[in-house]
Amino acid sequence: GSCKVPVSWNEPLKPCSSGYPLIIFSHGLGTFRTLYSSICTELASRGLCPLLPHRDHSAATTYFCTAEAGTEEWIPFQRVPQGQKEFYFRNKQVHQRAQECVRALRLFQDIAGGRSVPNTLHQGWDLSVLKDNLDLSKVAVMGHSFGGVTAVLALVKEPSFRCAVALDAWMFPLENLLYPEVPKPVLFINTEKFQTPESIAKMKRLSSRNSQTRIVTVLGTVHEDQTDFAFLPKKLFGLIFGRRGTLDPHKALAITSQAALAFLQRHLELQEQFGQWEQLLEGVGDAVAPEAPLGRSRL
Repeated sequence: GSCKVPVSWNEPLKPCSSGYPLIIFSHGLGTFRTLYSSICTELASRGLCPLLPHRDHSAATTYFCTAEAGTEEWIPFQRVPQGQKEFYFRNKQVHQRAQECVRALRLFQDIAGGRSVPNTLHQGWDLSVLKDNLDLSKVAVMGHSFGGVTAVLALVKEPSFRCAVALDAWMFPLENLLYPEVPKPVLFINTEKFQTPESIAKMKRLSSRNSQTRIVTVLGTVHEDQTDFAFLPKKLFGLIFGRRGTLDPHKALAITSQAALAFLQRHLELQEQFGQWEQLLEGVGDAVAPEAPLGRSRL
């Protein structure tokens, strides 16, 4: 496929009288923020403003710009230290990630409030243009894998997040005591070949406490189909991951983004046409199923 995304670099912001809803997006373990350009470009093209934080040592490769000199400081990926249990290590990390989502929201609240926020990026884009173009009454959190469970935890930490979209969430790092504390609806969009019965049971525990929480599965997909990896040539994908999904990646992206948009319209009260995809939230449609299918599909 093409190695380009259909966006323009450093263009002026298109004004929005009603304000753009803000979506905080949390990347997966061992991935990085630019590996979700397909889904985030789709969200942006529909009038939402995606923002990707994190510098918690969970990315395969990433950097941030220091405030002092504006230089790039690289953040190495951190594995579980020898002798330490993975749950305790990842649990501490997921709390940091959720707090970073909250911190990102606070930053944009400052910008929307007209407060001066330093921009350490080299291109010098004027952040103040966002002041009258964001609607921070309509904020959601979204993520993939480790980012999916981060999104769930962020609902506990920040009341301003009205809902969460969790793409193939890795539920393992979240402690059981927090499940009753999740106050807002969650949309779980799972792939067919990643989830375990234990993980699904945790999702169902959340859905039993909130009637607006939904769990759906995109058939014929694998975990990486919700990242830009899905658009690698088939042979290269197979060499890296061993096996890829049978569903066309463009169709998988369409289902994922349409379901997310329908859910966001419902819970952020957006005045858009995303309600046309609401049947996906019930697992109704081609290549989609409610909750988790008991057997593997033939897709």
